[in-house]
Amino acid sequence: MNAPLPDLSQCAQEPIRVPGAIQPLGWMSVIDGNGQLVAWSANWPDRDRAALAAGLARGALDRLDSTGEGPAALGHIELGDQALDVLAHRSGDLYVLEFEPHVREAGIQAPIYSLARHFLPQMQRAESLQDILELAAVEMKRLSGFGRTLVYRFDDEGHGEVLAEAADRGYESYADHRFPAADVPTQARELYRVNHIRLIADATYEPVPLLGAPGWDPSSLDLTYSTLRSVSPVHLEYMRNMGTLASMSVSIVVRNKLWGLISCHNHEPMRLPYQARAACEHLGRLLSLQVAAKEDNAEVATRLDLRHLTLQIVSHLADSDGTLQRLVAEPALLLRMARASGAAVVLNEQCWTCGETPEPSQIAALAKWIAGRNQDVWSTDRLVEEYPAAAPFVARGAGVLALSISQVHQHLVLWFRPELVETIRWAGDPRKEVDVDVGGRIHPRRSFASWQERVRGRSAPWTSSEVAATEELRHALIGIVLRRAEELAEVATELGRVNKELEAFSYTVSHDLRAPMRHIAGYVDLVQDMEGKTLSERSNRYLAHVKEAAAYAGHLVDALLDFSRMGRAALKRKPVNSLLLVQELVAEFTRQEPTRNFEWDISHDLPMLWADPFLLQVALRNLLANAVKYTRTRDVARIRVTAVTTADGDGLKVADNGVGFQQKYVSKLFGVFQRLHQAEDFEGTGIGLASVRRIVERHGGVVWAQGEPDQGAEFGFTLPRADVGPQPRPRQVKDQ
Repeated sequence: MNAPLPDLSQCAQEPIRVPGAIQPLGWMSVIDGNGQLVAWSANWPDRDRAALAAGLARGALDRLDSTGEGPAALGHIELGDQALDVLAHRSGDLYVLEFEPHVREAGIQAPIYSLARHFLPQMQRAESLQDILELAAVEMKRLSGFGRTLVYRFDDEGHGEVLAEAADRGYESYADHRFPAADVPTQARELYRVNHIRLIADATYEPVPLLGAPGWDPSSLDLTYSTLRSVSPVHLEYMRNMGTLASMSVSIVVRNKLWGLISCHNHEPMRLPYQARAACEHLGRLLSLQVAAKEDNAEVATRLDLRHLTLQIVSHLADSDGTLQRLVAEPALLLRMARASGAAVVLNEQCWTCGETPEPSQIAALAKWIAGRNQDVWSTDRLVEEYPAAAPFVARGAGVLALSISQVHQHLVLWFRPELVETIRWAGDPRKEVDVDVGGRIHPRRSFASWQERVRGRSAPWTSSEVAATEELRHALIGIVLRRAEELAEVATELGRVNKELEAFSYTVSHDLRAPMRHIAGYVDLVQDMEGKTLSERSNRYLAHVKEAAAYAGHLVDALLDFSRMGRAALKRKPVNSLLLVQELVAEFTRQEPTRNFEWDISHDLPMLWADPFLLQVALRNLLANAVKYTRTRDVARIRVTAVTTADGDGLKVADNGVGFQQKYVSKLFGVFQRLHQAEDFEGTGIGLASVRRIVERHGGVVWAQGEPDQGAEFGFTLPRADVGPQPRPRQVKDQ
């Protein structure tokens, strides 16, 4: 009768390494370092027989590997009229001795030599990993004699995918099928990683319990490396449900990780002597080496190709201005590097794309979410599972690979892969991994009939090579960005030096030009006073033109001096009542032109501004003077001053109904000596708006203008706020 099945609550904690029992394929004796028997299997005739066998094998224990891994073959012993093969390994401070019926050495006909003759030459000639796996399936079946051999690989979720198969007639084919991860639980996979072979000769066997010397608990004995270790009763039932009464599993371990298994099945019970098992285990180790070599070679080739593409991308970027949006200018390189269908470069709210991508608004939201993960490189082949908002664009962006350039700014490069709708064939419905009876006992699934699942929402997975290449590209991009920043810093330093020199030069020249201009005007006055009556009308007209030109030049010089001082004087910021300042300026302009018909509309909610009072007055005077000047052709000059509030600061806006300007020339308005109207139509030096911009920018603010010919113009600015404590309420002054 089989052992009782564990209930559902105990399944995950089932002690598969310390079952306290063995399979009835042989016998077990356990001795301590002094050679004293501490445990033995119950199928020995008696304890003395177990001790005698241990004593006969003890002399060969010095052959054990110092690492303690095993089991190791120690030859055979004669126990009465019975010859027994001996296998042994260490388990802590104990020696575990396993005995099986002796099989005569086969010499050069032994399976291990047959393996060298048949399998190795074929494996060396194989060109692909798939060819090697198929050869391994055939060779393992030949060596073991089992009816069906499967070679399968575990994926990242623990599911096993059958890659090669060799089977006799009457055995159901599982080629291209998958087995759910629950078939080989995590602790079982770890056991396969350290012990590379496991044989179950008869799935109907009844476990042989271990007995212990007084004071010693045999259920605590670790049988990780035991050949005879009893297996889980759940697994035995699983085998019987599958129609398999004998099975053998050989591990494929690559880089110390369980890559997959070679699984052998037989409809009938089947024993396999140690020599054959050793050959099968050796085949598994050879296959592991070949898998590692093939994957390493493929990895190296892929990484070299990706590195070449990375260098091309970096070279292209380095030859440009170094801004990352240039990446999408060569989409072929960018997309090939990640085998992607689309890519995007995101810088805060800006987005540049190439290929098939989601909408810019969707990319912006995704980039913000990815940036919040604070990872330099992040990837997924099932984005919608982690980011449900991706559902609307899953057809174009089921998978995403992202690199982040900065932890301060939202600066990312994203690659997208489309959805790949995949049909997976399972060996049985994976949703029915277990059954539980009314008593709460767990039973493995009973059906292994082919079951298909249609998987959506996933893309082709990103490989480790692609992720590594992305990390390498990130380092290169950071280097380019930093180098570009250093170059810009050097340019800014040089521009600052040149600006200071120009300001000093303009100040000196302007200052030195004032005296000649005054002299010219003064001598013209003297000539007109002394000789004016004797000069012709034409001569007097010419002298008047000279005097007007000298006066205009003097105004220009004064304006240049003021403009230069604005860049040189230190800012003395304080809270400024902009309403009071505007109302005083309005009163001044109204007095200066009493014949004009003004309609002033001054908002009473003009803000307190954190600014230099003198410079702010200069800026406002220029803006209001501009409005007064360019409304001169209107019967009624309508000028409106309102408050401006943004996230970055507060300011004012001056709008008029004057002659306006074409918006395409707005960049010229704030330049020195830049005019959009004829000097004979509207007086001025062309420095007023340039002064406004310099004052606002020195305060760290922003200035702008909007206009339309003959429809008026609007000029505005904002200045940064400051924590200036309680601010006085703007004084209400009656409009002038």
